[in-house]
Amino acid sequence: MRLDHVSYASESDGLLATTERIADALGADFVKGGVHPRFGTRNMILPLANHQYVEVVEALNHPASDKAPFGQAVRQRSECGGGWMGWCVAVDDLAPFEERLGRLSVPGNRKFPDGQELTWRQIGINGLIADPQVPYMLRWDDGTEELHPSAALPGMPGAVKLDSLTIAGSADRVAQWLGTPAEEPLENVGVTWISPKGTPGIMSVTFNTAKGLVEI
Repeated sequence: MRLDHVSYASESDGLLATTERIADALGADFVKGGVHPRFGTRNMILPLANHQYVEVVEALNHPASDKAPFGQAVRQRSECGGGWMGWCVAVDDLAPFEERLGRLSVPGNRKFPDGQELTWRQIGINGLIADPQVPYMLRWDDGTEELHPSAALPGMPGAVKLDSLTIAGSADRVAQWLGTPAEEPLENVGVTWISPKGTPGIMSVTFNTAKGLVEI
């Protein structure tokens, strides 16, 4: 179990403008992620060190974004002004989470121009919508290692590193959700837990960049 990526929902001026602001702040270039047809969303990606990445994501004007929980979560956050939507934990086995939550994981996919397809299964978006401090869980399908978003720039190691998170919420609540101490998937990332004054969730993310530490 490890922190796989963090998601930022587009602000009112859309995916490209939002991505440009974050890229400028970090001094790094994002790459096109693509469309998630099952969710009605699309994203831009910044590969990070330690097999992690950050995505900027927006909901498309498509029926899937109204029906799929992930599309709903993105649209809801963007309609509130955009910003950090959540964090995702990669696991080897989703069965314990399916049993705990009482439902099956759902498939996700993203197709590349050359015909290759990145596929995975995920669960927990409804929990994130209800309580944004908790992560959702994802299992990348076998054979997708070379397509993982952290490898979007072949041969170029991540020049930016995820340093720390500030989360309005409770480590105990996250541990209850994950069924394991909250520190386990966050072992390489510092976390400051603060008491929520409103909606819980990620308040900021700090990156280690060529410019030094940058907080978004």
